[in-house]
Amino acid sequence: MLRTLKLLVLAGFALAAAFCAWLVGMAMLPLQLPSQQLSSNTLEFSIVSGSALRSVTRQIAEAGVPLSEAHFNLMVRLAGKGSRIKAGSYEISQGVAPWEILQKITSGDVMLSELLLVEGWTFAQMRTALNDNPDLRHDTTAMDEAQIMAKLGAPEGTPAEGQFFPDTYLFAKGEPDLKVMARAHRLMQKQLEQVWQARGEGLLVKTPYEALILASIVEKETGDPTERPTISGVFSNRLRIGMRLQTDPTVIYGMGDRYRGNIRKTDLETDTAFNTYTRAGLPPTPIAMPGLASMRAAVNPAKTDALYFVARGDGAHQFSRTLDEHNRAVTRFQKKGRP
Repeated sequence: MLRTLKLLVLAGFALAAAFCAWLVGMAMLPLQLPSQQLSSNTLEFSIVSGSALRSVTRQIAEAGVPLSEAHFNLMVRLAGKGSRIKAGSYEISQGVAPWEILQKITSGDVMLSELLLVEGWTFAQMRTALNDNPDLRHDTTAMDEAQIMAKLGAPEGTPAEGQFFPDTYLFAKGEPDLKVMARAHRLMQKQLEQVWQARGEGLLVKTPYEALILASIVEKETGDPTERPTISGVFSNRLRIGMRLQTDPTVIYGMGDRYRGNIRKTDLETDTAFNTYTRAGLPPTPIAMPGLASMRAAVNPAKTDALYFVARGDGAHQFSRTLDEHNRAVTRFQKKGRP
């Protein structure tokens, strides 16, 4: 009897060991992914938020991963990781093992996409980039500007223009577009606060928001980082003496869809809230997303006696102290010597 009992115990241990060996073998067995569903030797699958284990396994299998659903579910349960699975989009390579898939989906090793928000873009251009990105979940498509800003927690009536920091943002596939916007908005607030704390003395802009407006104009006036402090200095000089800013980018912004690539004299004379030829001071809102260099230039303008500047045609500007000097520069660089 005792011998029989020992044999049964030994048999039980042997069966358990065999089962463990089989399970480990299944967990570590490389999978042969279907070649017709591979892209660059990888396969993508997504897990919907809130999915139970069986649903998770089914979603992976339906994406083309040749899993034994029963075996995979058993492995997950025995590993005690059924509650740790994270939603998102994942990418696996040829020869991946089921255990590696489990490690990936429980660690949240999701696929990342990127979105570039370019310095000088308007809010409308940013929204187009968000709406055109196929990897984002488009929750804001039907929202207007006010609704978006309210969702971001901005004070009522806050304009969206200029409130997002231009940068490259990484995000998980399927992430809501509002989440990316929230990150860009928070980063702009953080950068603006830091820039404002490092402002120079005697500024003509009196608030961080005014600095943001001026920075957006500087951003649109030049792509040369070395010129930005001088451009800012010119505008500061004009503000100091009560001279109108007379900057074309604000006119273009105020024209909206009417702008067709050229500004005519009638455009400069047509009053809008953003026409700095017809109105004194800064426009009511930023006209674009300024980058960090333009923001720094806005609060630390170069000390210059220039009041005018004109594009030289080589990416740089010619700065002038007087209107006569400026007119000569316009003749030289814009009119090519013609009166």
